[in-house]
Amino acid sequence: MLENRWLRWPTYFVAWTLVGLFFTSQTYLAYKYSGSDPHLGVILKFALSDWYIWALLAPGIIWLSRTLALEREHRARNLGVHLVASVAAALLHWSLNNLCRHYVLGIPGSISLAYAFHSSIVTYWILVGATWGYDYYVRYRQGELRTAQLSVQLAQAQLQALRMQLHPHFLFNTLNAISALVHRDPEAADRMVARLSDLLRLTIEGIGVQDVPLAKEIDFLKRYLEIEQTRYADRLTVEMHIAPETLAARTPYLILQPLVENAIRHGIAPRSQPGRVVIRAQRENEFLVLQVSDNGAGLATGLSAPAREGVGLSSTRSRLEKLYGDRQCVEMKNGSGGGFVVTLTFPFQPASAADGDA
Repeated sequence: MLENRWLRWPTYFVAWTLVGLFFTSQTYLAYKYSGSDPHLGVILKFALSDWYIWALLAPGIIWLSRTLALEREHRARNLGVHLVASVAAALLHWSLNNLCRHYVLGIPGSISLAYAFHSSIVTYWILVGATWGYDYYVRYRQGELRTAQLSVQLAQAQLQALRMQLHPHFLFNTLNAISALVHRDPEAADRMVARLSDLLRLTIEGIGVQDVPLAKEIDFLKRYLEIEQTRYADRLTVEMHIAPETLAARTPYLILQPLVENAIRHGIAPRSQPGRVVIRAQRENEFLVLQVSDNGAGLATGLSAPAREGVGLSSTRSRLEKLYGDRQCVEMKNGSGGGFVVTLTFPFQPASAADGDA
């Protein structure tokens, strides 16, 4: 900060010097093309002394501009004060300019007040207007930054709320399955308790994690499927077709489990004959495509896909919307050969090494 402060003053001096040089060239060219014989050295002294005096007055004018800003409540009063201050600044600048001519430059004669007054008034209001404009721009950018930060915080809070909604739903269904097996098949119930313990451990470890490599998502899903295959035995067959290049892709945490749970609940559970759930992952250009399908009855004629949405699917849709906005798609429809198909499409993003170790 100290280095910036020392750099600020030379920059301030150079800026006013450039203004003085600009008006020097303007005055010189005006005299030259009017047929006069201009003296560049004299014009340079006059212009630089004039604008260096404004450089001395500018900090006070800027401070007054910020103290008496263009606020709606005190607008008339502040404008009145600035009007008086502009006249005072013009008189002060005129006096200092004449003193500089006499005692610094050693030039006889004085500048007429009538000649310098109007340009000084205009200069004062340019400084005031520039200060107000700059401060407004800074506040606008800060407001944009605060809005963006609040949007991110809100999205993170909403995602966490959706996940908290999903976990009890999954836990409730699993405990119901264990309860049904306790008396009928104690060993199967014991295996389900062990797998549920593993899943809960992984879930606790994933608190606060928004996305993981697809490989970790598949690992979690396999543990979940062990529970479901214990529950349904030979009635449930699972196929996975995971393209190798997708295993390192960043994937929203617990995005597949509710899709598979929905497929089992609606496509496998209502049937007495064996059913199949197929999980696919592939990359299509810049997007990752995840698909979960079953060979169940699908949607009845006249029903729309949202009719099959439960807590899991609605949470999945909301999560993707908040994470990727318009760059995502959730498609639900009956399969061409029967059953129901859910397809998720969102940007393909390679996971970092830190994500893989999370």
